[in-house]
Amino acid sequence: MNALARHRRLTAIWSSEPGWKGWLSTVNHSDVGRMFIVTASFYFLVGGILAMLIRAQLATPHSAFAGPEIYSQLFTMHGTIMMFLFAIPMIEGLAIYLLPKILGTRDLAYPRLTAYGYWCYFFGGAMLLVSLVFGIAPDGGWFMYPPLTGRIHSPGINTDFWLIGITFVEISAICAAVEFTVSILKYRAPGMTLARMPVFAWYMLVVSLMILTGFPPLILGSILLELERAFALPFFQVELGGDSLLWQHLFWLFGHPEVYIIFLPAAGMVSTILPVMSSTTLLGYRWVVAAAVALAILSFGLWVHHMFTTGIPHMGLAFFSAASTLVAVPTAIQVFAWIGTMWKGTPRLRLPMLHILGFFVTFVIGGLTGVMVAVVPFDWQVHDTAFVTAHLHYVLFGGFVFPVLAGIYYWLPLVTGNRRFFRLGEVAFALIFTGFHVTFLAMHWVGLMGQRRRISTYAPEDGWTAINLISSVGGFVMAFGLAVVLIEVVLSFVVRHPAPVTPGTRACWNGRSRDRPRPIILRACRG
Repeated sequence: MNALARHRRLTAIWSSEPGWKGWLSTVNHSDVGRMFIVTASFYFLVGGILAMLIRAQLATPHSAFAGPEIYSQLFTMHGTIMMFLFAIPMIEGLAIYLLPKILGTRDLAYPRLTAYGYWCYFFGGAMLLVSLVFGIAPDGGWFMYPPLTGRIHSPGINTDFWLIGITFVEISAICAAVEFTVSILKYRAPGMTLARMPVFAWYMLVVSLMILTGFPPLILGSILLELERAFALPFFQVELGGDSLLWQHLFWLFGHPEVYIIFLPAAGMVSTILPVMSSTTLLGYRWVVAAAVALAILSFGLWVHHMFTTGIPHMGLAFFSAASTLVAVPTAIQVFAWIGTMWKGTPRLRLPMLHILGFFVTFVIGGLTGVMVAVVPFDWQVHDTAFVTAHLHYVLFGGFVFPVLAGIYYWLPLVTGNRRFFRLGEVAFALIFTGFHVTFLAMHWVGLMGQRRRISTYAPEDGWTAINLISSVGGFVMAFGLAVVLIEVVLSFVVRHPAPVTPGTRACWNGRSRDRPRPIILRACRG
């Protein structure tokens, strides 16, 4: 039997069942990866709609668009969906789909564990979505601080939906982290040492170890809070002998590393795409990997960055303020390595490159405002204002969504076998970039003027009306740009516009130099 016949027979054996039964029972990494990506994209759409409802409410003072109870559900579900049901699962889906192709292996180490993780994610997300549809969505904020979310102040089942659903989503992430760690360390192609491994795999290895370290505290906290609510066990209620700050420590021991868990895979995409768009190799490969490892370690030393106003001792404030500032160093190393890569190469303003440049501008601004809120006196002034909300969106949208959009357009020909035909992406980028900065620069401004976050209304005499209206208009412009991206991605699957078969993703974009370390992609790029 020749190699081609053997390949076809093995492909038939490994393929999923046809029809809907195949999607329910598949353990193939490409199928499960696509399921993660499609489901996460759906939740991104839902979270975006909730964001537009929030901006509609805040566009004018004394708006009657949504009452305080509904508004609390809106911003709680927006934050929950974007952080838990979109960002992390989208990373998992991209990595599940790409890693075996990058590592030169047929599948991940534990295919059934991958499928199990997806269905945990599906079930947990469905619980939260059902609660939103039936008007019993959680309303205590995406961080669920006790005592507000305890049984005394939240007697309904809203919080219980959040606690149980998020626990399933976190279990899904841990399954993916175990899968990635074992696959990267044990299932690389022959001859692919760690020193020659593609940089995206390095980033995913670091992120997987972070997930295995950072997610168990949140699972523990959600279990303890649910036990308190169900059986009146005194963990967080002060009147019962508990401590509400214990939840904040458990939550932010997960929550702040999660920001870097979201950012690092996006940085891996930038480190993969940027050399191709610049027709060169990545500058400082070892320094970039070392910076990613250092960032992962430092991220676990600054969770109290979110608790500067809780009355902790001044020595603790000094330590965590210093750690919050120090974390900018490995981030800057990566940024300067990317700038150096463009300097030594020949950057071409193709669509993925536009999104990477948007990432540079947006994420650097977010990083600078992060250093600002790391300074304790300034944090005391802007804590719980719209300034912090704007900073968070600059870091997460700039540091994640722009690189993901670059990655989608970069790898889309590999997935669909088609070239782009309608060329809507450039218009979408202009709308997204302009709308985003109009929205959140205005929120920085109104936050410095004193507007609190998570408020459902304000008075005309506060002087925030014009700024909030500008912010809301920018938000709708950005939403329209994202809708154009969705339309173009769907059209790329529907409209056949094939290109000659080429031997790899780099060749799809006419990359004229070999990567170092050399990427191994066994599946041909058809577009």
